[in-house]
Amino acid sequence: MCGRFSIFIDPARLAERFQASLPPQGLVPRYNAAPRQDLPVILNAEPHAIQLLRWGLVPSWAKDPAVGDRMINARAETLAEKPSFRAALHRRRCLVLADGFYEWQKLDGSKIPLRIALKSGEPFAFAGLWEMWQAADGSLLRTFTIVTVPPNELIAPIHDRMPAMLLPEHEAVWLDDRAGVAAWLDVLRPYPADRLVAYPVSRRVNSPANDDPSVVAPVA
Repeated sequence: MCGRFSIFIDPARLAERFQASLPPQGLVPRYNAAPRQDLPVILNAEPHAIQLLRWGLVPSWAKDPAVGDRMINARAETLAEKPSFRAALHRRRCLVLADGFYEWQKLDGSKIPLRIALKSGEPFAFAGLWEMWQAADGSLLRTFTIVTVPPNELIAPIHDRMPAMLLPEHEAVWLDDRAGVAAWLDVLRPYPADRLVAYPVSRRVNSPANDDPSVVAPVA
């Protein structure tokens, strides 16, 4: 599961890394990004623009957008089978932009929050799916979910799942409508553990209300 991540890197650096324009309204630094927030993604339909979509997938056929609270993640192994994700896999894939994510490790009867990031400090992308839902008043809501995969050697002692971090060379494949299901599923792999670092952070991260630099600072 991935229920919290960060994306506070300089927007200009983010735009350069993904060769995509920034949204007109700009980007708010998120040290503790949480479901229901509008967060930066790149859609397969517009691969050269960073856009803001709400975290928590709401399928077009849903009667209530609250269903998105239960669909913040999608297991890679069942994307092609589950009705909630099957159509999006074929037509609506996205990159979810991040520079770190959080997991909680059970230790001595308590849960210790850890931040996981690239050793290089560079931003990266989770594989995601997106949807568009229309309310009764005609307004549109665009939402996304983060795909998860089995953990690598670093994450396994912490959690039994990890977000599907895409290798840079696989990002274009995930967005390419011509690639096909086999190619899309093939890039959903545990990220190489030797490229990642995990370190403990403050329990302030437990509350989405705490969204400032102190959240990402290492603690003893």
